[in-house]
Amino acid sequence: MGQDTLYQIASWLLPLVFAIVLHEISHGWVAYAFGDPTAKQLGRLSPNPLRHVDPIGTVALPLILAITGAPIFGWARPVPVRSDRLRSPRVQMMLVALAGPGMNLLLALIAAMLLAVLSNASPFIVANLSNFLVINVFLAVFNLLPMPPFDGGHVVEGLLPRSLVPGYRRLARFGMPLVILLLVVLPTIDPRLNLFRAIVVPVALWVLGFFLHISGPI
Repeated sequence: MGQDTLYQIASWLLPLVFAIVLHEISHGWVAYAFGDPTAKQLGRLSPNPLRHVDPIGTVALPLILAITGAPIFGWARPVPVRSDRLRSPRVQMMLVALAGPGMNLLLALIAAMLLAVLSNASPFIVANLSNFLVINVFLAVFNLLPMPPFDGGHVVEGLLPRSLVPGYRRLARFGMPLVILLLVVLPTIDPRLNLFRAIVVPVALWVLGFFLHISGPI
C-alpha cells in the first residue's frame, strides 16, 4: 500500500468516522432531552467512537472505497431510541430524526469556518477539513431522503395521518432492501435510474455551494 493510498485513507476515513459518530450521538442527545434515557443507559452518548463503530459500515466499507478511489460513505451503529419513552412521541420522534442531519450541517458549518481561518495550514489538515465539509453535507442530504430507513423516513411517518402509520411501519421493515433496489440494482440496470446521482448529488452540491461561500474554494 503506497503513501498516496495511506494519505487518502487517513484524510477520508477519519473525517467520516467523526461525522457519522456525531450524527448518531445527536439522535441520543435529543431523545434524552425529550425523556428517553435508553441511549444514555446503554452508554451510547459517549464520544468514544468505539461505542458506535459498525465494523462493516464504519471501517471495512469506507476503507475499501478509499483504496479503490470510489465515493466514500458509511454508517455507525444506530443509537436506540424508544418512542414510548418520549413525552410527545409523534412530534419528538421527528425532531430526534432531524437531529442527525442537523448535526451534520452544524459540523459542515464549523468545517467551513475553520477552512476560512486555516487556509494556509498543512495540506493534511486542509484535506481533512475539506473532506469533513463534503462528507457532512452529503450525509445530511442523504439521510433526509423521505423513505425508510433514513431519518427523512421518520419525518414522513410523523407527518402522515395516524390511520396510515401502521401500513407505513410495515413498509419500513423492507427499508434496507428497498434502498439496495433503488441505489444499487436500478442504476445497474439503467444509469438513468440512479437515485443518488439524480437527487442527492444536485441537492448536496447546492448546499455545499453555500458553505463554500464561507470557506472559499477547497
